[in-house]
Amino acid sequence: MRKSHLLKLLLAISLPITFLIIIAITIIFIFCRRRTETETNEAQHDVESPYEKQDFSDDVSSETEEEELSIFHGGEDLTICDILDAPGEVIGKSSYGTLYKATLQRSGKVRVLRFLRPLCAVRSDSKEFNDVVELLGFVRHDNLVPTLGFYVGDRGEKLMIHPFFGSGNLSEFIKFLAGGDIDAHRWSNILSITIGIARGLDLLHTGMIVHGNLKSKNVLLERGFKPRVSDFGLHLLLNFSAGQEILEASAAEGYKAPELIKMKEASKESDVYSFGVIMLELVSGDV
Repeated sequence: MRKSHLLKLLLAISLPITFLIIIAITIIFIFCRRRTETETNEAQHDVESPYEKQDFSDDVSSETEEEELSIFHGGEDLTICDILDAPGEVIGKSSYGTLYKATLQRSGKVRVLRFLRPLCAVRSDSKEFNDVVELLGFVRHDNLVPTLGFYVGDRGEKLMIHPFFGSGNLSEFIKFLAGGDIDAHRWSNILSITIGIARGLDLLHTGMIVHGNLKSKNVLLERGFKPRVSDFGLHLLLNFSAGQEILEASAAEGYKAPELIKMKEASKESDVYSFGVIMLELVSGDV
């Protein structure tokens, strides 16, 4: 009887404790499982998040890649729409670009758009490229053709905007002189043109800018035979192979000193020699 009572007492004590232990084990098991799932999810999120961020940044970069128009003195009225919508007439072509005579529809002004082929131009995201653009854009002189603006499109296309001078270039003027129709002011015109080119070239060299492609075709004329030197520093915006094509073409046309033919870069000395050839063309009337 006493043993039976003791057994009942033990059962009464042990059953609740066992039940509590089972409940505690169950709670611990559930807690551990949830914690494991949470850590797993967090780990998966940590693994995936860099890719999610990368995709997001890619989307943002593609959306924010916009056209850019750098405006310099004299080009304050330029807009991207004016440049892209202007009807153009091809007035010059080369292996590295094309020249267009375009009338801006909003202002009615005539401009020259110089298109640089993307394969020939230096990448526009380099600091060196931007520095060259800024340098050429700030050059101003009465005997130089100014850059009014520089446009970079969302696909890498590049356009330089210049004023249009409708009196032709020096090469055409020299051919006109050679035709025998010479007015009484021929020598004064030659002197004025020569001095103007010299002044423009002197400003470039003072500013540490080498022209690189000085020839009579790249000297434009205003009314009164005022010369405007164009294309200066253009080789700095082109990659090495395109720049070499310019120098080789200049040498082939006789504008580069024979002893400098093998030079891979233009220099002030080569510019001076080219200027001498232009003077010879003016005096002889032969291009």
